[in-house]
Amino acid sequence: MANTYTQIHIQLVFAVKHRKAFIQKSWRDKLHAYITGIIQKHDHKVLCINSQPDHIHILIGFRPTQALSDLVEIVKRSSNVYINSNKLTPQYFAWQKGYGAFSYSKSQVAAVTKYIINQDEHHKKRLFKDEYVEILRKSEIEYDELFLFDFWD
Repeated sequence: MANTYTQIHIQLVFAVKHRKAFIQKSWRDKLHAYITGIIQKHDHKVLCINSQPDHIHILIGFRPTQALSDLVEIVKRSSNVYINSNKLTPQYFAWQKGYGAFSYSKSQVAAVTKYIINQDEHHKKRLFKDEYVEILRKSEIEYDELFLFDFWD
């Protein structure tokens, strides 16, 4: 076959270190735009992005020209620098190690997009931890609850 054809949709989910509620509504749209720019610079497409004070969801059209782990590392590292250099949080900002990456077919993209857009309403009724565990279970991903999140003690 002469060309490569792909259709890969991935939802990325990662949390603020120690699950601190640092992402504020007053600047989260700027953060979303910044992260979108990073992802587009690497030739992927952001289909939807939304965050809560302690985590973020990003649905992307992923091109297999880069390792997903490399893309996530670049997004996390660059957005850390952006947040800290602009002094958007009262303390040093960092994302937790690790992330969730969940694949979806084209027929599921609209539902996942709606789910991400409605995060504000969704989290009035459900905790992030419960939401994340449900995604893991639906995706049939084995996990150890002790290592899901790095909580601040």
